[in-house]
Amino acid sequence: MNIAKLIDHTLLKPEATAEQIKKLCAEAKEYGFMSVCVNPFFVPLAKQELKGSDVKVCTVIGFPLGANTPEVKAFEAKTAVEDGADEVDMVQNIGWAKEKEWKAIELEVAEVRKAIGKDITLKVILETCLLTDEEIIESSKACQRGGCDFVKTSTGFSKGGATVHAVELMRKAVGPTLGVKASGGVHNKEELMAMVNAGATRIGASAGVAIMKE
Repeated sequence: MNIAKLIDHTLLKPEATAEQIKKLCAEAKEYGFMSVCVNPFFVPLAKQELKGSDVKVCTVIGFPLGANTPEVKAFEAKTAVEDGADEVDMVQNIGWAKEKEWKAIELEVAEVRKAIGKDITLKVILETCLLTDEEIIESSKACQRGGCDFVKTSTGFSKGGATVHAVELMRKAVGPTLGVKASGGVHNKEELMAMVNAGATRIGASAGVAIMKE
């Protein structure tokens, strides 16, 4: 197993600077991570810094609350792709999940998918720490019907991150064909492997370098 290729090397802090993004990209190239995950403003810089490497540029949409309108998320995602993003991690409308508006979630995901085209990897962040087990399962299914490539646990900006239990629920909900990304609170190799064993196929982590040094 190539652990580096499981990792989206992440820096989403609001106070992140251009120099820190350049360092993130240099580390991603050195260790061979799957992608760097940065805020939309930094997509062009990351694309430039990663030129000639196989490291992808991932960005976040409707982040971190998921409360933008579907139209705004679609526009934001389309703009990010035009700026060079290879992958977009969109936050679902969490209020809709609490209200069991599964069709609305499905249509929102479909709108973003239509905006970015079929070749861009689309991950949908559920924010599992705010959801019941049923809401995690039904959100996962709605996002899958909407045409995403991955369901993802967390933004890392709410009251909790990825848990093995949430990953297991998501994997069971979407079956073997869809990706599951565990993000938020994966600090070491042991925690990473626990998520992988639960069904995760991608890990979002700011501790990627520390994990690789293990």
